[in-house]
Amino acid sequence: MKQEFKIISDFIEINTRVLDVGCGDGTLMEYLKTNKEIDIRGIEISKSNSQKCVGKGLTVIEGDAEKDLTQFPDGSFDFVILSQTLQAFLNPETVIQELLRIGKKAIVTVPNFGFWKVRLHLLIKGTMPITKNLPDEWYNTPNLHMCTIKDFYNFCYNREIKLDKALALHNEKISSINEVNLNIKNLSAELGIFLIER
Repeated sequence: MKQEFKIISDFIEINTRVLDVGCGDGTLMEYLKTNKEIDIRGIEISKSNSQKCVGKGLTVIEGDAEKDLTQFPDGSFDFVILSQTLQAFLNPETVIQELLRIGKKAIVTVPNFGFWKVRLHLLIKGTMPITKNLPDEWYNTPNLHMCTIKDFYNFCYNREIKLDKALALHNEKISSINEVNLNIKNLSAELGIFLIER
């Protein structure tokens, strides 16, 4: 199973209510449902992915998170997950505000556009890189807002969003991110995983 899923699972306490925003085909939801005693549901914009979730016996709302998160009451979930989806929203800041409104805590993972292989590819080849975490060509990518670990860290810091945990993931290796090592982690990690709260 993906190391990212294990980390997310470790962040979530048992007997909690969890919302997976942009849950895709339900792979993460299924993993959490199997490995954690939680009440989990998802929201997904793609009709075919929503149907895959339902086929797996998962509770999913077909909807656009950018517009439909407003329908959830304040504090209606203990944890809200946004796994590698933030960069695909038109207005990521509004989405983060909504996550922190409807969830007591939010788990956000971001593919790191500051990773050294991404930088090197762009420097040497002069074209947008394709990696394991960024598998699309520039013209068909869902990514609208390229973000680095450092960008997201600073985003939280500047808005006084509490970073409970900040982890860097590279080749299945996990390490902590802090103010001192931020530049190194921004260069050496493929994925940032953050546990945040208001």
